[in-house]
Amino acid sequence: MIAPMQHSVSFLDALGHGMADKRIDILRQIGQGGSISQAARAVGVSYKAAWQALDTLTNLAGAPLVERVVGGVGGGGARLTPAGWQLLEAADAMRQVRATVLAGVGEGGGAQAVAARLAVRTSMRNQWPCIVQGMQACGQIVRVHLRGAGDSAQLQVFSRITRESAELLGLRPGVPVQALCKATAVRVLAAARAPALGAANQWAARAARVSRGELGDEVAAQLEAGMQMVGFAAAGSGLRVRSRVVMVAEESAIVIAAESA
Repeated sequence: MIAPMQHSVSFLDALGHGMADKRIDILRQIGQGGSISQAARAVGVSYKAAWQALDTLTNLAGAPLVERVVGGVGGGGARLTPAGWQLLEAADAMRQVRATVLAGVGEGGGAQAVAARLAVRTSMRNQWPCIVQGMQACGQIVRVHLRGAGDSAQLQVFSRITRESAELLGLRPGVPVQALCKATAVRVLAAARAPALGAANQWAARAARVSRGELGDEVAAQLEAGMQMVGFAAAGSGLRVRSRVVMVAEESAIVIAAESA
């Protein structure tokens, strides 16, 4: 057992972001093999993606997790700091607890999937379970085509993320994910004034609730594809309940979260 650290380490932040992708696996491989490049190969990501994972975890934990080892027979390498080992212990404990909780939900796959999605805490109002439909790489950017899961298969969403993020999330066609978007990143336009549908991330909808505000009118709407979405129209938009609207979001505003295994 690792002795408690004297400084504060934010394991909750680190694990909240790390359990759904490969970051913890990379840290574990470094602890076992003492090499970042070897860890990257074992997890199936690039060396650059491995460093991005370590940088993210270190920022979230608030303490160095890996340190370089200079010299030696192998010419040097990397090893985990005490904080790094503590993070792995916490990750293992959380994995066991999570497995126990999900098992207690019952054998129903649907209930377990909902419980897994509820485990993600975020300020983003818009969250939709999706399936990766396709991916198109262009340089360091990957354009990910998502479709809604289950009864919401008509929902089409596009996201632009970095190549390293796609690697760390293990994205490929057929993988279940969550698409997330801040309400403030969704523009709501009256259908009569909106451009013709056809461009990516434009969804026809009908307003269900409208809250007036000096900085913008908040609109909760039901998409024709069956999902709910929240966005903002210009202040004094004149939109009312049941108004036909178009919800618009930039592809770079769509965040992808992979569900934990």
